[in-house]
Amino acid sequence: MRHRHFLKLFPAGAIMLSALAGPALANPVVVFDLKSGQILQHQDAFKRWYPASLSKLMTAYVTFRAIAAGEVQLDSPIKVTKHSAGEPPSKMGFKPGSVMRLDNALKMMLVKSANDIAMAVGENVGGSQAAFAERMNAEAARLGMNGTHFVNPNGLYSPDQYTTARDLSILVMAIRREFPQYAPWFSIEGLAVGKKAIPNYNLLIGRYPGADGMKTGFVCPSGFNMIGSATRNGRTLVAVVLGEKSAVSRAEAAAKLLDEGFGAPASGSATVTTLAPYGDLVSPNDMHDEVCKKKTKAEQSEAPAAAAKDAPKSPYREKLDHVPTLVAVGLGGATGPAPKAILEEGAQEYADVPIPTWRPDKPVPAGTGPKVAGAAAQGDQPAKVAN
Repeated sequence: MRHRHFLKLFPAGAIMLSALAGPALANPVVVFDLKSGQILQHQDAFKRWYPASLSKLMTAYVTFRAIAAGEVQLDSPIKVTKHSAGEPPSKMGFKPGSVMRLDNALKMMLVKSANDIAMAVGENVGGSQAAFAERMNAEAARLGMNGTHFVNPNGLYSPDQYTTARDLSILVMAIRREFPQYAPWFSIEGLAVGKKAIPNYNLLIGRYPGADGMKTGFVCPSGFNMIGSATRNGRTLVAVVLGEKSAVSRAEAAAKLLDEGFGAPASGSATVTTLAPYGDLVSPNDMHDEVCKKKTKAEQSEAPAAAAKDAPKSPYREKLDHVPTLVAVGLGGATGPAPKAILEEGAQEYADVPIPTWRPDKPVPAGTGPKVAGAAAQGDQPAKVAN
C-alpha cells in the first residue's frame, strides 16, 4: 500500500515517514517550500509519468534562458509555421505565417496552454522541434532532472516524453528562483484576444487564497496534472499533483495539499534536491482507459466539464466571484531581433499583423463574446471583462 508522507525532523536528525490518516492516494504528489526546497509531503515522487502540458514549463525555462543569453528579446517575432499550426487543441488557431511577439506567445502558451504556440516558440527559438527538444533535455540534465526526457515543447503524448513529480519540483524551483521577473505570468487570470476572453485552466487562480501559479496539463495517458503554488505571509508553497481524474479534482487535490502545508509547522530536512530515489523508476503509468474510456470529448479536455446534477459542490466549479483581469495579447508588435529559425530562413523582417478577432480566419458573429473595456493592446495591458 502506497502512502502519502509528512517529513518530520527528530532531535537526533533522523527522518520518519508517517502516513496521513485516511486512504492513500494512488498518484504522485510533492509539496515543498519554494524558498528552502524543503519537502513537506511526497508520494511516488520518482514514479515515471507523462507530463502533458507541464512540459511547457521547460519550454518557458529554455526560452527564458535564451532571452537572458541575448538570443532573443521579449519583442522578438515568433512565426507560426505550417507544422505548428497543425498541432491539435488546445490551440490558438492562428494561420501559418502569422507573427506575434515572444512575450505574447509565452503568455498564450502558459495561460491557454496552446499547443500550436508552444511548438512555434520551440521551432523559432531552437530552429526545429528536434533541436529545441535537445535544449530541453540538456537543461533537464543540468538541473538534475534525472527521470525526465522530452521530445516536443508542448507535451502532446509521446511514450518517450516523461518526467517525475520530483523532477518537476526542481524545474519549478529553477524558474521561480532564476526568473522572478516572469512570476506574474503564471498567475494571469485570463487572456483577451480580440473580443475573445480565455480563462486560465489553473482553477486555483482567483479562487484559492494566495494562488500565484503555475501550470496544468492533460493527455489521456497522463490524466489531469497540475502544479499549483500559493504565497501566504511571505511563504510560498508548491504542490505537484499528477494523474487526477478531472480538472476539478486536480484543483481540489492541490488546494488540499497546500492547505495541509500551510497548516503544518516548517520541519524536516529532506529537500527537492536531496530526496533519495525510491520505488519503481522506469515503468510509465498509462491512465488512458481509466481517464478517457467512455468519456465525451468535452470531458477529455483541460477545461472543467459541466458538473452532473448530483455532483458535490466545489469552489473550483464556480465562476470567479469578481470580474477577472485579462491580459490583452495578439499578433503583431514584433519589432525585436529575429530568433534563430527566422534568421536561418533568411527572412529577418515580417510586417506586423493586426490583432485578430477570434478566430483569425473566422469573424466573430455579431453579439457574441464577452465585452472588453478598451482596445486590446500588446504586452501586459490589463483589460476587464464580465465573468
